[in-house]
Amino acid sequence: MVIAFIAVRGGSKSIPLKNIKPFCGKPLVCWNIEALEQCQDVDEIIVATDSDKIEDVVASQSYKKTKVYRRSAENACDTASTESVMLEYINYAKLPADDIFMLVQATSPLTETVHFTEALGMYGKGGYDSILTCVRNYRFFWNADGTSMNYDYMNRPRRQNFDGMLMENGAFYINTVENILASCNRLSGKIGIYEMPEYTATEIDEPDDWIVLENLMRKHVLSKQKPEKKTIKLFLSDVDGTLTDGGMYYSESGDELKKFNTRDGMGFQLLREAGIKTGIITSEDTHIVANRAKKLKVDFLHQGKRNGGKLVVAKEICGQLGITLDEVAYIGDDINCMELLEAVGVKACPGDACEEVKDIPGMMVMKKNGGEGCVREFIEIIRF
Repeated sequence: MVIAFIAVRGGSKSIPLKNIKPFCGKPLVCWNIEALEQCQDVDEIIVATDSDKIEDVVASQSYKKTKVYRRSAENACDTASTESVMLEYINYAKLPADDIFMLVQATSPLTETVHFTEALGMYGKGGYDSILTCVRNYRFFWNADGTSMNYDYMNRPRRQNFDGMLMENGAFYINTVENILASCNRLSGKIGIYEMPEYTATEIDEPDDWIVLENLMRKHVLSKQKPEKKTIKLFLSDVDGTLTDGGMYYSESGDELKKFNTRDGMGFQLLREAGIKTGIITSEDTHIVANRAKKLKVDFLHQGKRNGGKLVVAKEICGQLGITLDEVAYIGDDINCMELLEAVGVKACPGDACEEVKDIPGMMVMKKNGGEGCVREFIEIIRF
């Protein structure tokens, strides 16, 4: 039997309740839980916590293999080691000696199902007593006495010719219950290394780590995920910061100008040819947008709609078409788009959207920025 064990305290000081703080729109601890839920080699997932709030968040999800274990206060204090709570649970659950015990760190949310599967497959071949995860680091290191640690400075190698050094990234560790009880350690005996991608090197300890890892998550993990296929009958878009770059341009005579992208225009044509209705809902009210909407041949144009007004308009359009908001796709970039983004079936934002928008659950963050073809990028993803 394979047990995945996630130890999460409620008392983090650098980032309060970080284990359930929204990370890319989802509580941090849920990323590892969901990756483990999808791993066929994992039989049971234990979340060991001392926090009512963390327990409530985990319990509110529809997980099949995940259980919450209330760790003791003694093993949830600042000085308690992870090994102490591992041993507490192993003794409490009276786990068989030959069970495989995998310690998983919630602070490494970029760990994917494939990583767990490959590492467990490696362990199952029987060549190692325990396994840890590492990334290959290509930095040059020095000792305090001025001597180089991992290269000859007189013959500095090029990166492509440098093997680098393996650095523990803390994502997860694999061992048997018997070995852990004997050594009181997550690692023991002959240790194997499962090498993970370089972008998984960082763990979340400080607020700056959070910012870095969210960007890495969007680039390396979320960008690979295909959205759930839904029947889209209406496509809506914001204007400033989405169809445009959000810039305010003025001519010598004081005329306001906006910069649109022709590729987005072709996207609207593709939708029209596919029989999908299109519309623009924007907070501004200008002749420029009216002219652009006419050029795009959109079915619906509503200007001057701020905050909740956008959702009201979308509901009115849905009523006219006899459809639901779940059949609507919308792309927007700022807080005045949030209510509508949270309500529609498929949602996206430009790569340079505000952070609050990017954190909306289910949000697809485009690689392209506003005015640079992000709308076309979104259309290409949802096209049938």
